[in-house]
Amino acid sequence: MANETDMQMPDAAADEQRRGRGARGGGRSRGGGPDRGDRRRREPGQAADEGQEYIEKLVHINRVSKTVKGGKRFGFAALVVVGDGKGRVGFGHGKAREVPEAISKATAAARKGMMRVPLREGRTLHHDGQGHFGAGRVYVRTAPAGTGIIAGGPMRAVFESLGVADVVAKSVGTNNPYNMVRATFAALTDQSSPKSVAQRRGRKVADLLARRGDISPAEAVADADAQVV
Repeated sequence: MANETDMQMPDAAADEQRRGRGARGGGRSRGGGPDRGDRRRREPGQAADEGQEYIEKLVHINRVSKTVKGGKRFGFAALVVVGDGKGRVGFGHGKAREVPEAISKATAAARKGMMRVPLREGRTLHHDGQGHFGAGRVYVRTAPAGTGIIAGGPMRAVFESLGVADVVAKSVGTNNPYNMVRATFAALTDQSSPKSVAQRRGRKVADLLARRGDISPAEAVADADAQVV
């Protein structure tokens, strides 16, 4: 019995030593931080987007196929528009074998490619414009308060995500949602605020607004102070 006990003691001590090493580590690395397996990769711009609420609109989803040796391999393509409702908007396109994954890819691409559009009084565009892409051509016009969003299909999704409350838009040509969205973004890219035009010309914002003729100089000064960049 004494010999068996003496033989078991080293094994028990070795087990305790191994447990002690594992407990001493506590699931942490040498630097005292969390284990490397628990670290999550942060995408560029993720820290700035934390806590930001976005408006996501699924514009179009299409089933695509690829012919391979064994037959056809089906997938899905999604077109998503993302905006913060305060003058920033973007669109993205994603393809995957499943619908949720395609939407997730398109949403991530839209968030990376967001751009800022100047808004007048935070509700409408500063001036009329047009844009085209491929066979798609769109016309956008500023509108007074209470008009609402007079636009259809993909264009409405863009304006709702952007935060525009009053606008009149018309699409001429193709009804392809991809071309319509790209043409709408081309029209929004050409938008400029009175402040940016005044800085480019070396003038005052009130002087530019007074030249419209529909407001007095005093109203132009007040309107210049309330301009949204």
